[in-house]
Amino acid sequence: MRRSRAFIPTTKEAPSDATLPSHQFLVRGGFINQQGSGLYNFLPLGKIVLEKIRAIVKEELDKAGCNEVQLSFITPMSLWQRSGRSQTMGKEMLRIKDRHENSFVLSPTNEEAIVELVKNRVTSYKDLPINLYQINTKFRDEARPRYGLLRGREFLMKDGYSFHASEDDMIREFHLMQDTYKKIFTRLGLDFRVVEADSGAIGGSGSREFHVLADSGEDTLVVCESCEYGANIETLYEDEKKIEELKERSYEDLQTQDLDDRCSCGAKLSFKKGIEVGHIFQLGTKYSKALEANFNDENGRAKAFEMATFGIGVSRLVAAVIEQNHDKDGCVWTKSTTPYMVNILVSNIKDDEQVKLGEDLYSKLLDSSVEVILDDRKERFGFKMKDAELIGFVYTIIIGKELSNGIVEIYDRKTKVKTSVEASNVFAKIMELI
Repeated sequence: MRRSRAFIPTTKEAPSDATLPSHQFLVRGGFINQQGSGLYNFLPLGKIVLEKIRAIVKEELDKAGCNEVQLSFITPMSLWQRSGRSQTMGKEMLRIKDRHENSFVLSPTNEEAIVELVKNRVTSYKDLPINLYQINTKFRDEARPRYGLLRGREFLMKDGYSFHASEDDMIREFHLMQDTYKKIFTRLGLDFRVVEADSGAIGGSGSREFHVLADSGEDTLVVCESCEYGANIETLYEDEKKIEELKERSYEDLQTQDLDDRCSCGAKLSFKKGIEVGHIFQLGTKYSKALEANFNDENGRAKAFEMATFGIGVSRLVAAVIEQNHDKDGCVWTKSTTPYMVNILVSNIKDDEQVKLGEDLYSKLLDSSVEVILDDRKERFGFKMKDAELIGFVYTIIIGKELSNGIVEIYDRKTKVKTSVEASNVFAKIMELI
């Protein structure tokens, strides 16, 4: 992509309600813009990042034997009435009627719809297990939408549902998905924890949350400093006032809080702040019984499906990456999420030698399937460099005055280190780095 042709509307000003770095930098960097309360458009850079995250999620799920589907965004209210959740979901569920006065909801999740899809189509234990997922739009009418993509009303979510002939097999799949989610978040370059959690309105038991560790996280966690143990404080304390008090405290304040308990492994426990980006549940027969979804077992008897459900906040991950990876100048994308791996910055577009090298590098990198953008704008070097830092390209090749001495610079966004490289060797060097 040539920057002169790209739609990347960067700005110096952040929205007045943007208190978190991800909200500020994603808007300022031209990744997203607000359409309404809790509603965001993804601009070209944001769409690239979103699709990269989506692709990683899909690749790992497909490797694990899951089947991708796409359900209607709108679900008949009758399904929610039969499961009993039309009341328990409350005002977060946006209800609508069509011209014939039929009632529907904008799907906040799809347990009921997926059960209806499988019902009467999977009829024998021989057809089990099966794991179906989608990466689709969801809507939850948050009372206080805030924090940009972290707490919006409309969002992109991966929701998966598995069906089994036995509880043991459902638990096996639950652990397989836990391992699969770990692979996904590791590939995204994130520091995360898997914690014990409350099942909430989804129901079931044995749920686990996946949290990206970030000082700005809404959730307060207790984690082991040695092993993988972690828990959301909501599962550790019965006193709701205690829970709210801990949730309201900042990460800096919790550093002063001593935990008397130690982990079962003997190591010290500590408080951390986390952003929930995934949640998996053991549902049992909660939904299959309510919706009368059965299969015939090996003895020909009708039994309700054992189920589990698995979610990932795909659009939320765009913001979570930045909450964990930023500095005062802007975004610091991980290699697997950056919109472009290499940014070629031509300092003086009127200098024919600089332009020629920039064009040559651009062509070579494109031919090598490297995600590259060429900043060929007629702007000052300082302006271009501030844009590069705000957007957060992993590497920027700076072609400037030193080219007359056969030298260019490679700028590493994460370390902020500039390395001088011979112009004749810059292509080989950048390929080595990426």
